[in-house]
Amino acid sequence: MTHTIESGAAPDRFALPSAREASESFRPVVLDPARPDDAAALTALRGSARLREVHDRIEEQVDELLRCRDPRDPFGGRSPADAVADVLGERPAAYGRWIWYPWSGRLVHLLPEAEFRLVRTDRNRDKITRDQQQDLLRRRVGVIGLSVGSSAAVTCAMEGVGGAFRLADFDRVGLSNLNRLQVGVHELGLEKSVLCARRMYELDPYLDIEVHRGGITEETVEDFVGDGDRALDLLVEECDTPWVKVAAREHARLRRIPVLMDTNDRGLLDVERFDLEGDRPLFHGRIGATTAADVRDLDREAAIGFLRTVVDEQRLSPAMTDALTRVGRTLSSWPQLASGVMLGAALVTDTARRILLGEPLPSGRHCIDLDVLVPAAHPLPAPHGATR
Repeated sequence: MTHTIESGAAPDRFALPSAREASESFRPVVLDPARPDDAAALTALRGSARLREVHDRIEEQVDELLRCRDPRDPFGGRSPADAVADVLGERPAAYGRWIWYPWSGRLVHLLPEAEFRLVRTDRNRDKITRDQQQDLLRRRVGVIGLSVGSSAAVTCAMEGVGGAFRLADFDRVGLSNLNRLQVGVHELGLEKSVLCARRMYELDPYLDIEVHRGGITEETVEDFVGDGDRALDLLVEECDTPWVKVAAREHARLRRIPVLMDTNDRGLLDVERFDLEGDRPLFHGRIGATTAADVRDLDREAAIGFLRTVVDEQRLSPAMTDALTRVGRTLSSWPQLASGVMLGAALVTDTARRILLGEPLPSGRHCIDLDVLVPAAHPLPAPHGATR
C-alpha cells in the first residue's frame, strides 16, 4: 500500500489534467484573470472538452458583498445594478477568481479570497464575531478516520472552524458506507480522504487541505500531527484501529494538542485537553499505562475488547452493546446511523470552535443522548380516523 501525502495548495500555473488524474483529483485550481498565465489558462480551458459547466453568478456575490459591508446603506444612494457595476468595472470576467474543479468539469467565478470569506461567513455573526472568524481561519485541524470524521471535517469547514486541514484515511467508499456518508453512488470505490477534501473545497476553494491517502502509519503519524509551525491546533480522532487511536494521542500529548472523539452512540463526546494537561492519561485513564506498541497486533476479538474499554461499555446503548457481541458473526460491523453521525459532527465542531477560541472547556466525557433528551414517554394516540 502506498502512503501518499498531498498538499491542498492550488498550483500557481494551470495544467490540464488527464482524465485519470481528474478522476483522482481533489484540489481545485484557483485562477486569477489579472495574471497573464492564468488568463491564458482560462482561454485554453474554455476551449477544452473537459469543461462541462461554467457557473458565473459574480454580480449576485458582489451585491451580497455590498450588503455585508454596510447593511444600512449598501449601495450608497445608487441603484443596486449601478453599485455592482462600479465594483466589477468594464470587464466583469476579469474580476475576482475563477475556480476550476477537475473532478466535476466545473469552472466557477467567485469573489477574491478575503471578500469571499467575508460574505460566506457573514451569517455567523455574532455567534462568531469577525475577529473570532479570522482567528479560527488561522488554525489547523486534523481529522483521522473519514467515515464519521468526514461529517465533522465538512461541518468544521462550513462553519469556518479552521482554515487549514489535515485529513487521513486509507479506505475507499463502499456501498454500505452510504447509510452515513454524504457521497453519491457514482463515487463508490473512490478514496474517502479524496471525497472529503472535495466536499470541503467545494464549500471554500481557498482552504489549505493536506491529505494522507494512506491513512496513519508508524511512518506518517509524526508528520500528520506535525511540529512547530506545522503542528495541528486540534485533532479529531474517529478511527477504529486501536494502534492509531493510541499513537495519535501519544503524539498529540507530546505536542500538547487537544483531542476530540465522537463515538457515534448516545452522542458520546470525548474531550482531552492535552494542551492544558501535558501529563494527562490517555482516554481519561481508562487504558492505564497501555501504549501504542502494546496494541499494535491485536486480533479482532482483542481489538473489540480494547474499544469497549475505551468507550466504557456501561455507557453504550443497548443496541450497541448487543451489536459488539455479534460483530463478525451475525453483523458485518457495528451499527451507525446518519443521524448519530450528524449529531457527532455538530458536537465536534461546536466543541472545537470553543477550544480554539480559548473558552475554559475542561477535559471530560459528555453524553448528548437524544433518547433521554427527547423521550417517548407514552404511546401516541392513533391519528383521527386511523385504525391500529
